[in-house]
Amino acid sequence: MRIKTLVAAMAAVASLAPMAAQAQAEENPWMVRVRAADLLFQNGQSGIAQSANLKAQNRWIPEFDVSYFFTKNIAAELVLTWPQQINIYGNLGAGQQNVGKITALPPSLIAQYHFTDLGAIKPYIGAGINYTIFGNRQNFPAASNSVQVEPSSVGFVGQVGADYMLDKNWGLNLDLKYVTMATNVQAVAGGANLGKLTLNPWIPAVGVTYRF
Repeated sequence: MRIKTLVAAMAAVASLAPMAAQAQAEENPWMVRVRAADLLFQNGQSGIAQSANLKAQNRWIPEFDVSYFFTKNIAAELVLTWPQQINIYGNLGAGQQNVGKITALPPSLIAQYHFTDLGAIKPYIGAGINYTIFGNRQNFPAASNSVQVEPSSVGFVGQVGADYMLDKNWGLNLDLKYVTMATNVQAVAGGANLGKLTLNPWIPAVGVTYRF
């Protein structure tokens, strides 16, 4: 159902393309960005996640982002990367230590409003949906592999940012996103719910913009 929800949202955006093409006759509607993004996990906890002080380790990841402008102000952005390895730390008898690794694939689809009356500086705000797929989810604690996380998380994305256009095509980008992201912690044997890890990352990023 969660996958169907994201696919339906993307299909709805794509269905607006014919109208957008007419509105964008004088300017190519496509923009791409490559960003370096810093995942700053908030690590709220309950149950075993709290008693074991489970935390996801912050890390830098690459982002590749594709935007389509329906008008000069309104766009949709698809935020992509490949599965990223996340280290999980916790207190399991010998102090805070690496207790395992999971992977996360966190695409987001964001509707944006771009402010276009400030010359080369192009600020924007956005809101949308994130769908994170967790892999290697039975990979901790490393000694027993007795605990797992849920296979996916669906949450809200808020975004602010700005492009500074160096010329018609190339620009520099600053971006900040906040994502609501959480997963239940479960026993591998029987699937009992043992607690919850609320990741909710802030994601500051810098990058390069190309407008076709």
